[in-house]
Amino acid sequence: MTDEEEMSARPQAVVLLSGGLDSMVVAALAKEAGYSVNALTIDYNQRHRREIRAAGAIAERLGASRHIVLPLDLRQFGGSALTDDMAVPKDGIGADIPVTYVPARNLVFLSLTLAWAEALGARDLFIGVNALDYSGYPDCRPEFVSGFQELARVATKAGSEGHAITVHAPLQYLSKADIAREADRLGLDAGISWSCYDPTDDGRACGLCDSCRLRKAGFAEAGLVDPTIYAN
Repeated sequence: MTDEEEMSARPQAVVLLSGGLDSMVVAALAKEAGYSVNALTIDYNQRHRREIRAAGAIAERLGASRHIVLPLDLRQFGGSALTDDMAVPKDGIGADIPVTYVPARNLVFLSLTLAWAEALGARDLFIGVNALDYSGYPDCRPEFVSGFQELARVATKAGSEGHAITVHAPLQYLSKADIAREADRLGLDAGISWSCYDPTDDGRACGLCDSCRLRKAGFAEAGLVDPTIYAN
């Protein structure tokens, strides 16, 4: 059997691939579980566009069956430090939902993931949301995942015909240290992933935004070297 024949014989999954560490680990876990990985990256004209290139590198490294980069200009809406002209917080992780929250982002993105999955005839979606070491975004919580699972059942032709579509969130209850350990166990090159919300002009991660802080702390707690080059 050729590599192409072997890949086509595997069950299909659509993986939401942002280019960050979490989505890289989720894509690798889907591959490890025997799925043929179809990677979907949303280019929403975000401030940290470096992650789009990271997603391409990850998809290629993992041998994705297909990688779609779908344009969706959320700067037309604004309402977030990632899609509007407002500063990315650099003073540490607070108790409130930060201004880096993009309104309904994971709901919109997972809906597009679902649409492609139904078009492919795939029954499995993978997303790298995490409810432990994160910035408090409401669309990363278990309630969101379970709610979308039910929505997928009632909102699709596949669901109405009894073909369940499953939303997999394997990192949901892992700490960032656990995720770093998973990346190491899977033999992934964490250096090709990108986490920073506000990269410097010379292409380095800022080291101070919430995402950088969580990533650095996770690798440190795991006792692993973070290959990211930080400005701070």
